Amino acid sequence: MKHKVENVFIAGGTGFLGYYSALLFLEKGASVATIALDEGINEDDWFPKEITKTYGDLFAMSEDQIFLLLNGKNYDTFVYGLGPDERITPKAPAYNFFHEKLVIQCLKICSAAKRAGIKRCIIMNSYFSYFDRINNGKLSAIHPYIKARIEQAEAIITIGKQGVFDVMIMELPYIFGEMHGRMPIWKDVFVERFRKLPAIYFPDGGTTAIHVTGVAEYIVAAAYNGVNGERYPVAHVNIKYRDMISFMMTKAGFPKKFKKLPSFIGYLTGLFIMRKGKRQGLQSGLNLAKIMTGILAEDFFINPTEVRQKLKFDELGFSGGEDVWQGMREAMHKAYPNNKPE
Repeated sequence: MKHKVENVFIAGGTGFLGYYSALLFLEKGASVATIALDEGINEDDWFPKEITKTYGDLFAMSEDQIFLLLNGKNYDTFVYGLGPDERITPKAPAYNFFHEKLVIQCLKICSAAKRAGIKRCIIMNSYFSYFDRINNGKLSAIHPYIKARIEQAEAIITIGKQGVFDVMIMELPYIFGEMHGRMPIWKDVFVERFRKLPAIYFPDGGTTAIHVTGVAEYIVAAAYNGVNGERYPVAHVNIKYRDMISFMMTKAGFPKKFKKLPSFIGYLTGLFIMRKGKRQGLQSGLNLAKIMTGILAEDFFINPTEVRQKLKFDELGFSGGEDVWQGMREAMHKAYPNNKPE
């Protein structure tokens, strides 16, 4: 292993991804600290006592205040897992919202971490950034959320070049599993949308996916073996939407047949939702008409082998995390505990 990882601070350690990453850092013998909003679920009865937890809102703090929080603690690794994802529909223009939350805030917080002497920084980003890169920027030209994610990575990599502050970007895909006290996002993203319909109407593309324990492995591996300025597409298995959504619907207790959504209907549906939002002064971070004919209708697949080799999974005893299908079962049981899956 290239780097010692002994004292880790996780921005977002009580969230889904940060929590599992914290557990794995502990397993590897590191000390872990985090900061949490003083609201929402009560972690006191289940959150590991070994993790030092303070309360506060990093977005509301100044860079100097964050510096004082981190300085003098001898943290060697900083994991950043804050910010909205593409499910948020903000007031228009969406780009301003995502740029502020994903770029400006991240830059402020990571700049404070660098000033505090932290040497390693892992940023949780999106696999849309990877597909934008291999498609010559076509996605970021259309979707403000993806544009902000690209800018986030570029901004933090830039400060990593200006001194001893290694920055690794983790480009995350669909993630499954469950966590105490939190409702799986897939309940609203998929199941509730199709529950009362006669069938699952959706584009016939596919996506790479991973169990949340696999995300933790990538993050911990990057802390030990990541290279400054590198972007790491995170993956475990590649799944067609027809199989993924049908499986979740069945495990939730609402089995449905999958019907491929024709491109023109998907486009018009997305256009209708966008126009409705516009009348309300809202704008999605993704162009909903274009994702129906582009992103969701294509196979956004990633081969995990090369990245795992770069991050030396074998040395760490990592395999990519638990089974993704089991993660879907866990999520559906969490969301619908009283239903009997078929």
